[in-house]
Amino acid sequence: MSVPEHDIIVVGSGLAGAHACRTLVDAGANVLLLDAGITGPKSGNRFPGLDFESIRRQVSDQRRLFLGDDFEGVPWGELKAGAQLTPQRQYVMRGVEHWLKLASDNFHPFESLAYGGLGNAWGAGCYMFSDEEFRKMGFDRQQFIDGYQTVADRIGISVADDDAAPFMVKGLNGIMPALRPEPRMEALLNKYDKRREQLNRKGFFMGRPALAAITEDRHGRKAFDYADMEFWHDQQRSVYRPWMTIDDLNERPGFQKLLGKLAVSFEETEDGVNLTVLDMNNGTRETYRAKRLMLCPGVLGTARLVMRSLPNAERLPILCNPYSYVPMLDWRQMGRSMPARRSGMGQLVMFHDPDGRNADVAMAAMFTYRSLMLFRLVKEASLNLSDGRALMQYLLSGITISGIHHPESGGDDRFLTMESDATTPTGDRMHATYRLSKEEKDRIRVREGRFFQAFRSLGQWPLRKVDPGMGSSIHYAGALPVSRQERPFSTSEEGRLHGTRSVWVGDASSFRYLPAKGISFTIMANAHRVARNLLAAQSYI
Repeated sequence: MSVPEHDIIVVGSGLAGAHACRTLVDAGANVLLLDAGITGPKSGNRFPGLDFESIRRQVSDQRRLFLGDDFEGVPWGELKAGAQLTPQRQYVMRGVEHWLKLASDNFHPFESLAYGGLGNAWGAGCYMFSDEEFRKMGFDRQQFIDGYQTVADRIGISVADDDAAPFMVKGLNGIMPALRPEPRMEALLNKYDKRREQLNRKGFFMGRPALAAITEDRHGRKAFDYADMEFWHDQQRSVYRPWMTIDDLNERPGFQKLLGKLAVSFEETEDGVNLTVLDMNNGTRETYRAKRLMLCPGVLGTARLVMRSLPNAERLPILCNPYSYVPMLDWRQMGRSMPARRSGMGQLVMFHDPDGRNADVAMAAMFTYRSLMLFRLVKEASLNLSDGRALMQYLLSGITISGIHHPESGGDDRFLTMESDATTPTGDRMHATYRLSKEEKDRIRVREGRFFQAFRSLGQWPLRKVDPGMGSSIHYAGALPVSRQERPFSTSEEGRLHGTRSVWVGDASSFRYLPAKGISFTIMANAHRVARNLLAAQSYI
């Protein structure tokens, strides 16, 4: 099947694709968005307009709300990526094992075919990278400043002016006041203030996170209401999700989206590019034509498309932040009541910047726990259900969960390949290898030990470290690293795929280094930047 030619085809509706489309449409381009576009259940609309505690106290039919129609909200067996997703968010992973086959013994990434992509499960953290981090990535930071500001204006960001701000979104205009932490996290921040000088000398800086969550009404979205329901639904639209941008584009002239389409490969022609897709409803192959193609399906999705489409694609590199999480206990807080209205988003962040240059930074994001339901914690406790429930119920108000992310530079034992597999819809599967050296593991262990010392100095006692394995950070980059030379399987600084005239890459595939700070805000800024460069090359601007 062949359809009429478009100016630009964008593949992917996630963080990169949504903002690429917005920038292109704003400039007057004719844009076709192609995406698998799997959507969530309508049951999210069944939630009453109440906070979590009120629902638990007042609503009679809670089983279907919190556990799902078929108890799909209860994880069984070995925990995998996405095990903490609520029933209303599990569509984010639907279909991945069927359509995006991946085999690996040591790398287990999180991918999505959802309308809005992985952004539907994003923790909303926003971080700007430093000059030195961008240098390692292969870019001049100035190329991203306009994108950071443009995206901030679109999505709305809240942040405090504290010790953590220089590692996040310092210097942007139009920023809203930060979400307020719950009282025990406010108390922890006060402890940090008393020990600031000592902790700063050791390279640790703490504050409230920058979040894509609005604290003031704007553009039809409601200010964050502290209902503690952000893991369950987006009815207030307070926390930004990429589908919101795509929905807003639906009424704009020059924009068209087609869902249920899985991009498979591309082929350049003299005057443009042909994109082959699988119709996910009937399995047939279709061809779409455009003058330019912009790839934004995520790093692994882009790698698949490029390896299928270009000759001699034996293997591509991959970056992923090493990650662990640590449940911690503050015994002074055990048994206390928790506030009825609170946020389930990140409460505090701590950065480790040992040399003070914002160049080799690790970070910890700190969460409290309630609305994800106590049974999830009980399941991981080494106790029977009855005793585990009673103990965890008492401990819950004293538990903080800290996720520690480390920067990543890559290595020879971190790569992707494609191999034939006639049993899959696309006739192939991806294979991933990801191994850290002993020296890297030792360096991570030492650094995490320093985090544990800092936590203990603040009265937070690590109970155990959980290593969920490589891929679990859900931060990926580097499959098509930027190069100033026309080198196969790399991108230009502007975002064009080397070896092509018409194919551009808008996700994190071009980054040669992956800072520990969350990558989502930079992905959106990069998509805007690449879209602007594509438009300039096509003489739209």
